[in-house]
Amino acid sequence: MSNNSMQTASCSRLLLWFSLFVALLFGSGGMNLVYAADTGVASSSLQERIAPVGRVQVDGQEPIPQAAVSKVRGEKPELIVAPRPSRGDYPDIGISSRAVVWVLAQMHLFFGALVLAVPLFVLVIEFMGFKTGDERYDVMAHEFMKISLTGFSITAIFGGSLALALFVLYPDFMGYMMHVFGAQWLVYAGLFFLESFFLYTYYYGWNAMRYGNLKWVHLTLGLLLNASGMTIMVLANSWATFMMAPSGVNEVGAVIGNIWEIMKGPLWNPINLHRFIANIAFGGAVVGAYAAFKFLSTRDPEKRAHYDWMGYTSNFIGILAFLPLPFAGYWLMAEVYAYSQQMGITAMGGILAWLFIVQAVLIGTILLAGNFYLWSGMSRTEGSVRYQPLIKYIAFVLVICFLTWVTPHTLILSASEIAELGGSHHHVLGPLGIMPAKNIAVNLMLIATFLSFQLYRRSDKVATVSWARAGNALLVAIYVVAMVNIIFLGVYYGYFTNTVYKVGSSVAQVGSTLVVIVAGIVIDSLMFKNAKTLPSHWGKIPDRSQYALFALPIAFTWLMGLMGYVRSSVKTHWHVYTVMKDNSPDNFIPTIGYAGNMITIVTVLFLLFVLFMFWIANLSATKQPKPVAISEGGVA
Repeated sequence: MSNNSMQTASCSRLLLWFSLFVALLFGSGGMNLVYAADTGVASSSLQERIAPVGRVQVDGQEPIPQAAVSKVRGEKPELIVAPRPSRGDYPDIGISSRAVVWVLAQMHLFFGALVLAVPLFVLVIEFMGFKTGDERYDVMAHEFMKISLTGFSITAIFGGSLALALFVLYPDFMGYMMHVFGAQWLVYAGLFFLESFFLYTYYYGWNAMRYGNLKWVHLTLGLLLNASGMTIMVLANSWATFMMAPSGVNEVGAVIGNIWEIMKGPLWNPINLHRFIANIAFGGAVVGAYAAFKFLSTRDPEKRAHYDWMGYTSNFIGILAFLPLPFAGYWLMAEVYAYSQQMGITAMGGILAWLFIVQAVLIGTILLAGNFYLWSGMSRTEGSVRYQPLIKYIAFVLVICFLTWVTPHTLILSASEIAELGGSHHHVLGPLGIMPAKNIAVNLMLIATFLSFQLYRRSDKVATVSWARAGNALLVAIYVVAMVNIIFLGVYYGYFTNTVYKVGSSVAQVGSTLVVIVAGIVIDSLMFKNAKTLPSHWGKIPDRSQYALFALPIAFTWLMGLMGYVRSSVKTHWHVYTVMKDNSPDNFIPTIGYAGNMITIVTVLFLLFVLFMFWIANLSATKQPKPVAISEGGVA
């Protein structure tokens, strides 16, 4: 192990131990001390049986003791309600506490997403190399892990800093969360130790367990690494979804359910799926940027060919994972609306609505950059000439749909402009600002992107099956029918029927897109099973294509920061929605400008740390030449 790796690993373990100590200190006993400092403990026998956690505010009345609430509602007096801290209970550190937590939490989430995603596709790539006997896959998988290894330590550093900041700046909130989730915090800390063990054994044992039965041992270590990482993710997701949609507690925040009822809230599974897919796309984008960096920094044809293939694989992972991501996002927002219409309206019809226009710009950037890379990559193969005439039509569809997606419904106008226009909606473009038009646009963009991907995959192959012409005709028919169906559903049910049909039609549109993707994969897999392979010239791709790989992680990072802000802000002035109110000086939704600045700061900070990761990865492979001894008479 290099000195740099040992130092980062030691720092990671130190912070993990410190976080565990803080969790134990502020656990069941420490939490009660925090609450006791707020309210004091009475001496009556009934109150001695009740943890002194605060007083409950009833509309129009003075705050009343918890015991009275429990007695009136017929609850057991042992139930502990959520605390009701006043503004003075929040420490004043001279700067915004929320800004501090915002930066630390977002950085922790960025690196957490990266280090959870990379081992997932590394394991798949390593298994492919093992089954095919192609050692190039094994080398690439090992290099992917080397890139992200430093990220594990950085994740732990920001995680420990975040835990410390939360306990110091929001003690009542953290005390309540520790009480609600109980021993799960110890399980969470224990999983970090397991993940660290599997991580270092998996990485540093790569060459020692490369062949034969030992390779199965190594793959098992990778599987256990991913299992521990995924468990950490779903546990952390339960905390975030509990804050948005609390379950297992009553209306005053007292725990009335078991830990499973608390974890399995209505938003838990949608968040799990959404973050799982997003993490893979995000991880693919980051390692793709590393491949582009290495490609542009060398003129060695063999190395350029290797990093060209590495960049293609990264883009393949990122785009393939990104295609179903909007559907997972739709499911999440549908569950948000089902749980609380107010939260849904706040997100998509209130102060946060304009952020979805920014989201459209970022997603459009991702899709355009991904398509451009695929089109550039087609130049590697001689057979791409067959499909290059289609690129201009795909580009036209992408641009038109992108412009439709970013068209707002309500314009930001002055009073004179509204009077001149006759309202806040444009007479011609206004209809493009509502969801039916945007559903059409996003589904067509996804289909066009999949078509680019499919043409790229076909460019170095010639089908040899007898039914190739019929298979192509069937595939063209599926594309045409799906696109016509998406447009018809969006126009007819979106503009000429009741709202209930408008919402239902979006499900059928998603189904049409998924049919195209699934049918395309199945038909191509069968059609090109024993196809003739044309030569590919790896490393011959234009340099400008690599800038698309740099654009992807920037857009992904900004997008993740933006949507994380939206998800958190729908709670408005609540720590835990409708259960524990946020009475700190920051209990408001920030302006769009302030949020944009904060998201940009954390994005730039993350990218700087990513460059540091790239430098560390290169540093470990750099060997200083031995100095030449020089004597008085010349070279010795």
